[in-house]
Parts: sequence; structure tokens; C-alpha cells
Amino acid sequence: MKDKTNKKKKGMTLAMRQNLVGYSFILPNFIGFFIFIFIPVIFSLVLSFSHWDGFTEMEFAGFENFVDIFKDSVFVDSIWQTAYFSIFTVLFSMLASLGLALLLNQKIKARGFFRCALFFPYVASVVAISVVWNAMLQPDYGPVNEFLKFVGISNPPGWLASTDWVIPGLIIVNVWRNMGYFMIIYLAGLQNIDQSLYEAAEIDGAKGWARFRKITWPLLSPSTFFVVMMLIINSFKVFDLVYLMTNGGPGTSSTMISQYIYNQAFISWDYGKSSAAAMILFIIVALLTVFQFKAEKKVVNY
Repeated sequence: MKDKTNKKKKGMTLAMRQNLVGYSFILPNFIGFFIFIFIPVIFSLVLSFSHWDGFTEMEFAGFENFVDIFKDSVFVDSIWQTAYFSIFTVLFSMLASLGLALLLNQKIKARGFFRCALFFPYVASVVAISVVWNAMLQPDYGPVNEFLKFVGISNPPGWLASTDWVIPGLIIVNVWRNMGYFMIIYLAGLQNIDQSLYEAAEIDGAKGWARFRKITWPLLSPSTFFVVMMLIINSFKVFDLVYLMTNGGPGTSSTMISQYIYNQAFISWDYGKSSAAAMILFIIVALLTVFQFKAEKKVVNY
């Protein structure tokens, strides 16, 4: 009986020791999350109900900041502009990355080189990308418009200098920058599909499109879920690319929610309105994420 009791004690001690080792590995992450994310989020929530310029005493404002930003036409426009930018960024990035993944999953020459070349923009400096694309989209002598003139378009778009074309120009640059990364995600998904499924489909007489619709696309749903979720989050909080390429211009025609938050905090020194706008952005992204998780569960259950 004593031997069994000792074994139990030793087993419990070993389990506790293993738990402590596990907790020691995740503790630094929790500390970093608590200091750099949780506390700032709580402080931002407090600020959203306050008036504060960073210097004077903080004053309680209730819902005044939220009322004020929704009366601000720049903020309302920034919501629609961010939604416009996000919808087409998600759509075109997903289509481009999936198409490239399908192409580079084939046995073609130098596919390793093309995979690296397409992935490179994702790790390149955003500053360098912005400078290069600003030059390429220059309306008077940029290579893009020179090419359009060469193929017969006499009056090409003004791109970043036009209030109508600035967001399409930013979408093009953002899709070009991100498609290589999401191509890798789709490539990983494609390589996990059992090839025997394609062989069986070929025996049954299924052609290319039918095989893609019945086998490839359904089995890529986990990859598509990840790609769409990351694209939505990244496109709604886009800041660096827009700030470097247009700074929200011409006028405020390319001002996104994230830049509105920045402008209120560091140009107008109104941390209350900035935090209120940040809370609105958080709610939008959270609702979209929850909706996407529910949609993914329905697809999986189906």
C-alpha cells in the first residue's frame, strides 16, 4: 500500500512539474500580451469615453466622442473607403494567389524561382514598394500609363492623383504585394490533397473544371478561410502603404479608418476621438471575424 501511495505522489509531482514547464514556455507570451496589448486596449476603451489631449487633465465625455466622429464626414467617408478597399483587395488577392498557386503547383520549369520571385514583394520594404509604385503610377510619364497609351488608351487614369482612381491604384499595389504570401498558403493546401482523388476522378471522366469544382475547391476551404480572414483583417487596418503612397489624398479621398485614427491622435491631439474611432474599427473587424467563423462552420458541417 505504501509503494502505491508513493507512486501516486511521484506521478502527481511529475505532472505538476510538466505543467510548470509548459506554463514557463507560454508565460513570456502572456506577459507580453498583457503589457503591450491588453493594457493598451483597456486604456483605449477608457479614452474613448474621455476628452484628453495628452497634456491636460482627462475629462469624462460619455458617448460624446462617438457622436462627434459620426458627425464628421471624413470619418464616415473613411469607413466606406476602407470597405471599398477591403472588398476588392480580398477578392482580387484571393483570386490572384489561388491562380498562381494552381499554376506553380504544376511541373513547370523554374517554378522554384517563380515562387521565390512572387513571394519577394511580401518581405520587401514597404517604403521601397511605395516609392517604386508611385513612380510607376505617375499619370504623366509613369510606365503604367505609357503602356496604356501604347495599347491605344489615349486618356489613361490619373491613378494616385485622381480622387476616382486613387483607391483602385492602392488596391493594385496591395494585391501585388500580398499575393505571393497567400499563394504559399494555397500551395500548401494543394499539396495536402490526396492525388488518388484526382486519379479516381479522371477514371470517372471528370475534366479539369469539374475536378477543380468537386475536389480542389472544397478541400481548399481551410486554406481559403485563413486567407480570407487574414486579408479582411489586414485590409481593414491598412496604414503604412496608404500613408506612404498618398497620405490619405488627394484631399481625403483615400483616408482609411486607421489613418483617421492616426490623424486624430497625432495631428489633432484628440485621443478621445482617436480611441472612439479605434473602438469602431475593432467592432467592425470583430463582427466580420465572428461572421466568417460561423460561415466556415456551416460549410464544414455541410
